[in-house]
Amino acid sequence: MRIAILGTRGIPASYGGFETFAEHLATRLVARGHEVTVYCRAHYVSPRQLEYHGVKLKVLPTIRHKYFDTVVHTFLSAIHAVAGRYDAALICNCANAPFSPILRLTGTPVAINVDGLEHKRKKWGWLARRYYRFAEYLSTLLPNEMVTDAQVIQDYYLARHNAASTMIAYGSEVERRPDRAAVRKWRVEPNRYVLYVSRLEPENNAHLVIEAFKKVRTAYRLLIVGDAPYAEHYINSLKASARGDKRIGFTGFVFGQDYRALQQNAYCYVHATEVGGTHPALLEAMGYGNCVLTLATPENIEVVGDAGVPYIDEFDLTEKLQRVLRDGSLVQAYRHRAQQRIQTHYAWDKVVDQYEQLFARMSGQTMSPQITCEAGVSIKPGEQAPGSQSITTYTSPQSGQQRINE
Repeated sequence: MRIAILGTRGIPASYGGFETFAEHLATRLVARGHEVTVYCRAHYVSPRQLEYHGVKLKVLPTIRHKYFDTVVHTFLSAIHAVAGRYDAALICNCANAPFSPILRLTGTPVAINVDGLEHKRKKWGWLARRYYRFAEYLSTLLPNEMVTDAQVIQDYYLARHNAASTMIAYGSEVERRPDRAAVRKWRVEPNRYVLYVSRLEPENNAHLVIEAFKKVRTAYRLLIVGDAPYAEHYINSLKASARGDKRIGFTGFVFGQDYRALQQNAYCYVHATEVGGTHPALLEAMGYGNCVLTLATPENIEVVGDAGVPYIDEFDLTEKLQRVLRDGSLVQAYRHRAQQRIQTHYAWDKVVDQYEQLFARMSGQTMSPQITCEAGVSIKPGEQAPGSQSITTYTSPQSGQQRINE
């Protein structure tokens, strides 16, 4: 299939959750034999970069402004994508719902991943919040398919808009490789620091984590990983709050192998986001074998289940951090639970399977998994045996011809 992904800043990921999601989804779809194009913003991806791990990149301009960056770029991307005649398009962020008809009216079926409940974010003014509420409603009408990334978000759209959606969570890799040299640049030692990762915006509560950690009696450090392009005042307030505690450090944005190293060498991970659906950083922390402490919102509890330590406020976090930092056996138990939960519910192969099936359904193609095995052993679709090869056959309703992805 020929697939387009619109509405993110682009890949390779250098900003946040949607970009990480787009990178993993696109590269894995390409590995399965699909042709994928990701639309990128010129101030995040170089216009000279035409491809990334087999994914085609189309870099377009936009207006660099808090309120126009996303919607202007997606509008231009949708217009450009018309000529591509894609089998399916995925638009990220409900704010971009108004541009679905541009593609639909020219024959490209559209799915929209609505993300979390953006109208709750403190960074938006009243006009932006009203727009997001309206865009939520349009997301239930204009695309062919609506995708939610958490049961809580799916339930919200059903209750508020009486609109059904396809629930597909994000995914995570499962791995843990301690490496002292990999984290030395941040002046930390493996298993001797607490990690926090997010865009540094008020609803992600970095201030809560900093204030809680300042009350903890420990020689361990706290690393705050992240940044935000339109939150200078908030970020400056965070650094001012942490200035008197030499244990607290800020790294800015970190991606790629450096990010994996920080996750895989942390003692524990603190998640404090209160708005959104399934957060990729939380899944990654679990997949990379961290003991996770998470703010007890319904969305976060849905992700961690019994594989994380919930807390309700700054004082509760201080108490639970102190307990976790004193009890290595407790940490080990939660690390094991976390990776098991990711393998069961949030493995990337499962997520890509679901999107692959969604795109095939949207484009009117039938997907018939067939698996051949050298030993002649009969196995079910989705399973893999040594020496086997997975083959997915798509039948186009227009031509009746089969296309095979190996």
